[in-house]
Amino acid sequence: MNQSLPIEQRFQQCAEAVQGLLNAVLQLQQVAALLQTAPVEGREWHQLLRQKLAPQLSQEAFLAVAVVGGTNTGKSVIFNHLAGSSVSAVSPLASGTRHVTCLLPAGFLQRHSLQDIFPDFELRPWQAADETLQPSERHLMFCRESTTLPAELLLLDTPDIDSDARVNWLRADAVRRSADVLIAVLTQQKYNDAAVREFFRRAAREGRTAIVIFNQVLLPEDEPWWPAWLQTFCDETGLAPEAIYLAPADRRAAESLQLPFFERRHPCCPAGSQRIDPAVPVNPAAHLASLRFPEIRLKTLQGSLQEVLHVERGAVGWLHELQQASDGLRVAAQHLTRGGLIQVRGWPVPPAVVVAQLLQHWWGSRRTGWARSITSAYSALNETLLWPLKVARQALQTTAAVPPLEEYARREWAVIVAVVEEVFQRLQSLAEGGSPLIQARLHSLLDPSVRGHLLEQLREQHGQVDLQKELQQVVEQQMERAEAARPEVFRLYRHANNLSAAVRPVTSVVLFSLGFGPAGDLVAPLLGQAAAAAMVHAAVDVAGGATAAIAGEAAVAAAAGSGAGLLQTWFHQLQASFSARRCAWLAEFLKRELLGDLPDEIQRAAELSSGNEFQVVQRCLQQLQQALQF
Repeated sequence: MNQSLPIEQRFQQCAEAVQGLLNAVLQLQQVAALLQTAPVEGREWHQLLRQKLAPQLSQEAFLAVAVVGGTNTGKSVIFNHLAGSSVSAVSPLASGTRHVTCLLPAGFLQRHSLQDIFPDFELRPWQAADETLQPSERHLMFCRESTTLPAELLLLDTPDIDSDARVNWLRADAVRRSADVLIAVLTQQKYNDAAVREFFRRAAREGRTAIVIFNQVLLPEDEPWWPAWLQTFCDETGLAPEAIYLAPADRRAAESLQLPFFERRHPCCPAGSQRIDPAVPVNPAAHLASLRFPEIRLKTLQGSLQEVLHVERGAVGWLHELQQASDGLRVAAQHLTRGGLIQVRGWPVPPAVVVAQLLQHWWGSRRTGWARSITSAYSALNETLLWPLKVARQALQTTAAVPPLEEYARREWAVIVAVVEEVFQRLQSLAEGGSPLIQARLHSLLDPSVRGHLLEQLREQHGQVDLQKELQQVVEQQMERAEAARPEVFRLYRHANNLSAAVRPVTSVVLFSLGFGPAGDLVAPLLGQAAAAAMVHAAVDVAGGATAAIAGEAAVAAAAGSGAGLLQTWFHQLQASFSARRCAWLAEFLKRELLGDLPDEIQRAAELSSGNEFQVVQRCLQQLQQALQF
């Protein structure tokens, strides 16, 4: 805040920072909804932003003076005396005033927006004094102009601050936040009431100026007692009243607007600049007219800003509360994301015979000319020569052979069921050891019916998967990537592959051992048996959908040092890629059908303090901190 600027311009800069803070708080609260902290709408600092700072900083200077007090203290009587007429209805019953009455100086509405000043009230023109006595759940404010009020001074009558009706003290609190000066109407019975103390304690913290009127005083009997009452009131609330008045218990004088007021001095209050005669009545309305508007306005706005910036009660404390709740979710976020929740062990690799056939087809599609013709001839000859061996093998089998992909699907389903069971076990552990926030969110997921329904959905979708088609896509994608990465190697192997159509050099043995060529059919059963022991261990990132898989590490590492080993490495990596794809399918299904947006929400909540919304609120608070240097 530039201290060299005129005070009104500095107020305007502060108003912009307040509005930015309000918007930033709204955005942050939406992001932090999962943390389930108390909403900002019910917090005093946020109400001050809405009801005091935002509407009044951007308007021309004025003072709002509110008559406040407990039940049956005679607030409306005092209000009418200050107004100079019977504006507010006087009721002998407790909690008579239910709505706010606002008296405006002439022409005020041409210079100010009253709805902006009192955003939570429904404004109505005042027509009859008893309108404020009518019960209603709506927050009403009855307004009228007065020719006797000083310019730029509002005078308000309020409901009881200690009423049994919650809606009454909600309205009184809203007026307190908007007001600059509080006329505290106290009696011998209501100067130390718990609700009264709390109301004025907040007013003191927020920099409100107070004028105390002890009403219904018996004079001269109570003259020795009011100083003790006032001392207790000041000690309990922290207020230092601007002025003190005594009003005697005189019902007729009160009803006829003839009630006398006697000014008093006390050590807990600022010393007055003029001598007073305790026996001569004075007019408190004249004191209101002489109030130092700029000083009081500045004091009030600074007090409100200090509450907003308070490290415990204010927005700073709210940020700390959010950060603590966010930190408490980090462990849960790590379990629900980054491979912590879904850990796949023993996922089967696809049958080597099927992979070999698809690889053979892929290589065959790249043969040209005479090599393709010779390969076709070899294939035909292979079927002829090996047919007796196939017949013999089938005759020796006691049970019908299960197609490789069907057997693979069976093994895959067994792993899926095991993974689902482990996921629910981890969720249960997380719910039992996690924060109440996590427990509440996971409770519905752990219902036994959820698990059964999930497995039914999984079985249906698993049965609809075309494994042959998916495996073919993986083979084509991986081989094309490998060829793009090592084109010189693929040129060599393609040349060897074409030569192997006519001759069988030693280098082609590896290709045949992996299922390329006519002999692959004989080797396939052995490959299938080896593949049965091959498994994939996968780490799944639920939030990002990424899956990393490792298959046959020892075999790959042992073989990768030679040319033949390179082919074998590609083969095993191809199998692992397919398994990783299948693991990702399962992880995505579990995220979509079981977890939904929960992992993402918890991850965002766990990272809240490093997010943009959190940092924007921090920057706005820093700007307001500078604004306090008026």
